Amino acid sequence: MTTASLTHPPIASVLWKNDNAAMRNIVLAVAGSLALWVTAKIQIPFYPVPLTMQTWVVLMIGMAFGYRLGIATVLLYLAEGAVGLPVFAGTPEKGIGLAYMFGPTGGFLLGFVLAAAITGYLAERGWDRSMPSTALAMLIGNVAIYVPGLLWLGAIVGWDKPVLQWGFTPFFLGDVAKLVLAALLMPAVWKLVQKRK
Repeated sequence: MTTASLTHPPIASVLWKNDNAAMRNIVLAVAGSLALWVTAKIQIPFYPVPLTMQTWVVLMIGMAFGYRLGIATVLLYLAEGAVGLPVFAGTPEKGIGLAYMFGPTGGFLLGFVLAAAITGYLAERGWDRSMPSTALAMLIGNVAIYVPGLLWLGAIVGWDKPVLQWGFTPFFLGDVAKLVLAALLMPAVWKLVQKRK
């Protein structure tokens, strides 16, 4: 399926029309993987724990790129980490490569792929055009990150440990703030694009 045949093409393909779609997709995937790398390392003061924008970037990559390129972008990022580049939060201090990926946060990394796929799929059905549907798409994407993340974390550390307190509760308020940001941003970008036409 080509971008032209999509009823709701992703915003990236609308903003960057190019005869060479393969080259555009390569550039976007590399740029997206670098954005994931950078946002894994930057912490913003927030309550109750510092905030990173990495999960927001995962969800926005899916929403802006569509599900195919969104998946490819996140898989490129994971491949960079698998070969030992210090692209993940806490690397290289907490290990690198596959050893890190199969550690306690491994399920969240799998969730990144699922979330990019889901938000991309929903965006290609027009869910990124209004605030309520964008917020709902981002909420579903967050669930796709947390479910495998918490299941994996519990399996690794043991269910007798406070899994929700370690892997969910401290991040909830930050995720709500990121959801609101996305719900404001994506429809606003679409409105600007419509005005340019």
